[in-house]
Amino acid sequence: MTDANSTLAAMFQTMADSLAAHYANPYRIRAYRRAAKSLSRLPEDVAAFARRGALDQIPGIGRDLSSKIREFLSTGTIQAYEELKHPLPPDVVSWTSLPGLSEPVIHHLYFWLGIRTLPDLETLVRSHLLRTLPGVTVSDEALLDAIRARQKAALTP
Repeated sequence: MTDANSTLAAMFQTMADSLAAHYANPYRIRAYRRAAKSLSRLPEDVAAFARRGALDQIPGIGRDLSSKIREFLSTGTIQAYEELKHPLPPDVVSWTSLPGLSEPVIHHLYFWLGIRTLPDLETLVRSHLLRTLPGVTVSDEALLDAIRARQKAALTP
């Protein structure tokens, strides 16, 4: 196995493990694990497949994972991998004290939906899309009240 193959296999396995820890889509987790296994067993350098435009011939590698492999081959890393490695900022971690928001839900909001601030979170709640996420156990109204209270407390000297 080449260095690129083993590095990518390890990255995809780490991504799968991190996604599993955060209760992400099980099909996505399985896709990363299958890709990691295929890359670890690949007899040829993955870069050769990429040069031929044949990444999709590797079992378990579709359009999304192909783009991540090409990103790795051109930059030496995968942005999604780097995001999963980094912990949440402390102010975002504090959202776990808001009603109905668990750490896995907050992780998903931050890394996958780009929710970075309380106003961003408030906008998402107002759109009624937050309730479509698995693991959210609070009404929009209760969460909006808690967000407003936190924002008000932040403004009070």
